[in-house]
Amino acid sequence: MSPHSLGIAAMIGACVIWGSSPLYFSMLVHVPTGEVMAHRVIWSLVLFLGVLAVQGRLRALPAAFARPGSRLRLTAAAFAVGSNWLLFLIAIATGQVIQSSLGYYIFPLIAVLIGTLFFGERLRALQVAAVALAALAVLILTLGLGVTPWFSLAIAGTFAVYSALKKGLDLPPMVSVTAEFAVLAPFAILWLVAVPSATPAFGSDAATTALLLGSSLVTAVPMMLFTSAARRVDLATVGVLQYLNPTLQFLGATLILREPFTGWHVLAFSLIWTAVALYCAATLVRRRALPGARARL
Repeated sequence: MSPHSLGIAAMIGACVIWGSSPLYFSMLVHVPTGEVMAHRVIWSLVLFLGVLAVQGRLRALPAAFARPGSRLRLTAAAFAVGSNWLLFLIAIATGQVIQSSLGYYIFPLIAVLIGTLFFGERLRALQVAAVALAALAVLILTLGLGVTPWFSLAIAGTFAVYSALKKGLDLPPMVSVTAEFAVLAPFAILWLVAVPSATPAFGSDAATTALLLGSSLVTAVPMMLFTSAARRVDLATVGVLQYLNPTLQFLGATLILREPFTGWHVLAFSLIWTAVALYCAATLVRRRALPGARARL
């Protein structure tokens, strides 16, 4: 199998795990969300430290915090992605996975706006149309359901901010992700100590304990696969394939978790899917316009 094919397979694997993760975490709805989040952070840090140790790169971790610029960015990125994960877990616990999937559909469109406002990137006509359709979809849901889809907007916004912060971070992906867990770990431990539940979930029964430990794999494996894919596949392809994640979330929410899907949702998601198609078309047009693109296609 060629490196490009391996990259495609790794990206699909990452998106399948991400897209299926609501089904995994739905088995932990009996555990307080803060407790699930804390264990996810702690055990993920343990796992990533083990990976770095096997790779002989543990010394790179303190070096990542040595530079003031990197230290500040890593801290901000950690809180951004931590907020994103917490919102995601709350959405699952409260039966709002459809909103979560909508958020991950909207995320690239918000990222486009951030790129325009803060990085001087220019919006193409198709991207403008995609952003406008996404905004219209949010407005329709707000008016139709009588409530603003805050989960969707917050999930999309926090992940877009995280992506923007990572853009200027000159560190190997595995090191930067481990550093982010290291930033969040003290808060996770503090939560478990300061806000103890009447009956701590970890150790209460074998199934719950295994699920809490396994949350590290649900977190780490797709991130490793994504890192591998990013090295072998161009960003345009990665950007298109990432829509497998919210699509699988949406299918799981409607077909398995049986969340309500109203006519307003149908209308809003139709606009979102049209916006996604326009965004993907703009991405592919830009890819083909790059020097040497014809040789790669």
